[in-house]
Amino acid sequence: MEEGMGESTTRVCPSNLRYEQQPQHTAGTIKKIRLENFMCHENFEMEFVNAVNFVLGQNGSGKSAILTALCVAFGSRAKKTDRANHLKDLIKKGCSNAVIHVEIQNEGEDAFKPEIYGDVIIVERRISVSANSIILKDHQGKRVGHRIADLREMVEHFNIDVDNPCVIMSQDKSREFLHSGNDKDKFKFFYKATLLQQVNDLLENISKEIGVAHGIVKDLEGSIKPVEKELKELQDKIKAMEHIEQMSVDIQKLKKKLAWSWVYDVDKNLQAQSAKIDKLKNRIPACQAKIDQQLNDIERLKEGISEKKDVIAIMMEEYTQLNQIIADQNQPLSLARKEALELEHDCNSKTSKVQKMLQRLKKLEQEVQDLHEQHVKNTQAEKSDLEEKLKGLQHEVHAAELDWGRLKEEETKLMNNINLQNEEIKTIVYKIQDHENNCNEISKQIRDYEQKQGNKIAGFGGQRVIHLIYLVEKNHQRFKMPPIGPIGVHLNLLDAKKWAATVEHAIGGLLNSFIVTDHKDFLLLKQLAKEANYRNLQIIIYDFSIPRLKIPQHMLPETNHPSTLSLLQSENDTVINVLVDLGNVERQVLVKDYDTGKVVAFNQKPRNLKEIYTADGKKMFCRGGVETTLPLKGKGPGRLCSSFEDHIKDLRSKASDEQNAANEGKSRKRQAEIKLRELESNLTSVKRHCENVGRSLSSKKLALEEAMHQHAAENSSIPSSSVEELDVEITEFKKKLEEEQILLEALRQRKDEASGKAKDLKVKFDKLRGSAEDKFTAIEKAGSQCRKIESELESAEQGKAHYENLMENKVLPAIKKAEEEYQELTKMREEYAKKASIICPEYEINDCDSLEGCDMKTPDQISAELKELNQKVEHECRRHSEPIADLRMLYEKKQRKIMKRQKVYKALRQKLDACQRALEIRGKKFKSNATRLKQQLSWKFNDHLRKKGISGLIKVNYEEKTLSIEVQMPQDASNRAVRDTRGLSGGERSFSTLCFALALHEMSESPFRAMDEFDVFMDAVSRKISLETLVDFCVAQGSQWLFITPHDTSTVKPGPKVKKMQMLAPRS
Repeated sequence: MEEGMGESTTRVCPSNLRYEQQPQHTAGTIKKIRLENFMCHENFEMEFVNAVNFVLGQNGSGKSAILTALCVAFGSRAKKTDRANHLKDLIKKGCSNAVIHVEIQNEGEDAFKPEIYGDVIIVERRISVSANSIILKDHQGKRVGHRIADLREMVEHFNIDVDNPCVIMSQDKSREFLHSGNDKDKFKFFYKATLLQQVNDLLENISKEIGVAHGIVKDLEGSIKPVEKELKELQDKIKAMEHIEQMSVDIQKLKKKLAWSWVYDVDKNLQAQSAKIDKLKNRIPACQAKIDQQLNDIERLKEGISEKKDVIAIMMEEYTQLNQIIADQNQPLSLARKEALELEHDCNSKTSKVQKMLQRLKKLEQEVQDLHEQHVKNTQAEKSDLEEKLKGLQHEVHAAELDWGRLKEEETKLMNNINLQNEEIKTIVYKIQDHENNCNEISKQIRDYEQKQGNKIAGFGGQRVIHLIYLVEKNHQRFKMPPIGPIGVHLNLLDAKKWAATVEHAIGGLLNSFIVTDHKDFLLLKQLAKEANYRNLQIIIYDFSIPRLKIPQHMLPETNHPSTLSLLQSENDTVINVLVDLGNVERQVLVKDYDTGKVVAFNQKPRNLKEIYTADGKKMFCRGGVETTLPLKGKGPGRLCSSFEDHIKDLRSKASDEQNAANEGKSRKRQAEIKLRELESNLTSVKRHCENVGRSLSSKKLALEEAMHQHAAENSSIPSSSVEELDVEITEFKKKLEEEQILLEALRQRKDEASGKAKDLKVKFDKLRGSAEDKFTAIEKAGSQCRKIESELESAEQGKAHYENLMENKVLPAIKKAEEEYQELTKMREEYAKKASIICPEYEINDCDSLEGCDMKTPDQISAELKELNQKVEHECRRHSEPIADLRMLYEKKQRKIMKRQKVYKALRQKLDACQRALEIRGKKFKSNATRLKQQLSWKFNDHLRKKGISGLIKVNYEEKTLSIEVQMPQDASNRAVRDTRGLSGGERSFSTLCFALALHEMSESPFRAMDEFDVFMDAVSRKISLETLVDFCVAQGSQWLFITPHDTSTVKPGPKVKKMQMLAPRS
C-alpha cells in the first residue's frame, strides 16, 4: 500500500532534516542504507544518526520498504517480511535485479573484527530473478566474506535479530497485536520477543538428545555384564589359591613369632613402665615451672605493692597541700562576702532616700498641676466651644485607635494561628516519617526472621557462613578433624519461646564461632573464611577428644533459678565444653524480671555467680562491691528460637498499624494545609483593612494636635507668683535628686565589683575543693588496689608452698619406685631373649609384621592358631589343583580388555551426567528468568501507562501459555479494568500497544531498533504523549532507533539526538 506508487528515483527531502549535530556512531548501528531497484525505490539513499531517527512520508512513499530492506540485508527470509513469498518478488517492476547496500558502524569496545573490517562494515545483498548473494566488505569497500555463515557470525556478535518484534516491529505485527484479543497469541508475541521461546526450544532439544545418549550408554554397559561375571569367577579362584600361599607363609612366621612371644610380652611391660617413668619425670618441670611462676608472681606483686605505696604517699602529700590551700583561700572568701553584704546594705539605704525624694518631687509637681486646673476652671465658660470640639476629636481618635488596636490584635492572632498551623504540619510530617521508617524497619526485621526460619545456619552469619560451610565441606579432607560451627546451629533450647533472646545475649558472640582441633586446622579455616569474605570469624582451638565436662555441685551457683547451661542441649560434647570453659554458662543465672534479679544479684549474692540475665532485657552483676545493671540491646525472639511464626505475625500486625498511622497522618496533613490556606487568606484581608484604618487614624490625630495647639495658646497666660516659687523649689530639688542618684550608681557599681570578686573566689574555692575530693577518691582507689595486690601476694605464697610440698612428698618418691621396677623387668627380658635366640635370630621376626594381632596374644594362643592354620592348608590343597600362574595370566588378559571398555563407558557417563546437571541448572535459571521477566514486564508497562494517567497490569501464565492485559482508564468511575484491548478506542489501544512494546524493549538488547506506524489509531493527545514517551525512552536507552510514521511529529523537539527525514510524496 505504501510502496505501490513511488517515483523512479526516491530521495530524502533535505529541507526536513532537523538536527544540530550528529552524535558519534557506536558498534552495530546503521550508518547508511542505499537501495537500487528494490520494491518502489529505484535509487534511494539515507543516512542515520545513532540516536532517534524519524522517517516521515505519506502512504506509498516507500517508508516501510526501508525496514524490509534491513530485514533482507541481515538474512531474513522473504516470507518472514510479510511482503513477498520469494526474494525475487521484491525487485522493482520492470527490473531484473536489486541491490541492498547497508553500512554498519564498527567502532568501540564491541567492534566486530576491527583488524579486518575497520571502522565500517558494508553488507551488500544482491537479488536477481534466478539467484541472490551476500557480500561483506571492509571500510575501503574491499570484499572480506560472501558466505551466509559470515553474515550470521556478525549478526550474532551484534545481537541483531530482525525476526524479533522488539528489534523490528513492522506495521503488520503492530496491527496484528492491536486487533488480537486472544491471550495465547499475546503470549506467543511476548515469548518470542523476549527470546524465551528460542531458549525453551533449545533446552527441550538438548534434553531429548541427552536421553537418547543415556540409553545408548546403558546398552553398552549392559553388553559387558557377562564378561564381568566370568572375570569375577576367575578372581575368586585366584584369591582362594593366594589364600593358601598366604597361610603357608603365616605358618612359618608364627613359628618364629612363638619363639619370641615371651620376650615381647616383657617388652610391653618395659614400654609401659618406661612411659610411666617419663610421665612422672615430666611432672618435675611442670611443678618447678609452677614454683618459678609463683616466685615471679611474688616478686612482681611485692614490687607492685611498693610502687603503689609510693604513689599513695605522694598523693597524700598532694592532698595535704590542697587542704592547706583551701584553708588559706577560705579567709579572703569570707572578707569578700562581708564587703559585698555591707555595700548591698548601703545601696539599699541610698535607694530608699532617693525614692523619698522622688515622692516629694511628685508632690510639688502635683501642687503646680492643681494651680493650673484652678485657672482652667476660671476660664472654662469662655472656652467651652473649643473644648467640645477637642472632646469630639479625642473621641474620634480614641475610637479609631480602638478599631486599629482590635485589627492589630486580630492580625497578631492570625499570625500566631498560622505559625501554630505550620508547626502542626511539621509535627505531622515528622510523625509520618517516623511511622514510615518504623514500617520499613519492621519489614526488614520480617525479612530477616523469614530468612532465619527458612535456613537456621543463615541466622548465625548470613550468606557468608553458608559460603564458608560449603568451602569447608569441599575441603574436608584437608582438615585433621572437621570443624564444628557455627556453635548456635548445634544448640537446642528448653523453653525456647521464653528464654531464646535472653540466652542469646548471655552467650553473645560465641554463637557465631567455629571450633577446630589444632593450629593447623585453625590456619586452614581462617584461609577459607577469607575466601568466603568472612573477615572477623572467631575460631576456637579445643581438643575434640575431651568428654563432656561434669561440673561438681559445689562449683555451681547456689540458687533455684535456672542457669544458661541447664537450658542448653547439644549432641556435641565439644560445643558444651567450649561454652563452659570460655562462656562460663554454668555461672550465668536466668530470672524472669528485674526485681527478682536484683534480689538474687545484690541481696542474696550466691557463690559462683557471675551474671544475672532477666527475661525483660536486663543484665546485672556485682564487681568489687559495685552493683551494675545494664540494658540488653536488641529485641525479638532470638536466633535460638525454634519458630518465628508468632513473632513474624506480630511484626506484620505492627507494620500494618504503622502504615495505617502514616496514612492517617497524611489525611490530617491535607486537612491542616487546607486550614492554613484559609488562615492566610483571612490574614491578607485583615492587613488590608488595618492599613485603611491606620491612614484614617493618622489624619484624625493630626486634626487633634492642631486643636490642642490652639487650646494651649489660649491658656498660656497663668499669672501666679506661687507657681514660680514652686518651679524654683522643684528645680533645686531635681539637682539634689540627680546628685543622690549619681552617688547611688557609684554604690551599685562598687557592690557589683565586690559581688564579682566574691563569686570568682567562690568558683576558685569550689574548684580546689573538688580537686581535693577527686584526690581523696584516687587515694581510696589506690588503697583498695594495694589491698587487692596484698591478697594476691598471699595467694601466690600459698601456691608456692603447695607445689613445693607436692614435689617433695609425691613426685620424687614415685619416680624412684618406678625406676626400681624397670630394672627388674630388664633382667627378666635378657633371660627370655637368650632362650629365644636358640630357635631363631631376632632380626627374622621383622618379617612377621604382616600377622595382625600376634603381638596381643599369649604363647598358648599362638600355638593354637598355628595348629588351626596347618589343618586349613591341607584342606584347601585338596580342593584346588590348577596352577595359580595360568589363572593369573588369563585373569590379566580379560581384565585389560574389560577395563578399557569400562573406562570409555565411564567417561561417556560422566560427560552425560555433567550435561544433565548443566541442563538442570539452566532449566532452573530459565524458570527464574521467566518469572523475573514477567514481573519486570508488568512494572515497566504500568510505568509507561502512567504518563497518560492510565494504570495497567500484565499477567503471564507459563503453564497455560496465556498473556492477559488489564487497563484502567482514569475517566472510568466504575474502576473496572479493560481486559481486552479491542474494548479500547483506537488511540488508547495504540498507546497501550506502544507501552507494551517499550516494556519489551527495555528487557532486550540490540544496537538498533525500528517501529513502523506505531501511532496508528492514536488521537492527537495520545500521539503527543506517545512521541514524548518514545523520544525520552530512546535517549535514555542509548541505542539507535528508527521510527516510521505518516503522521505529524512537530511536537518532537529538535536536538542533537533527534533527526527527521521526510520522504517525497509518491507520484500519482
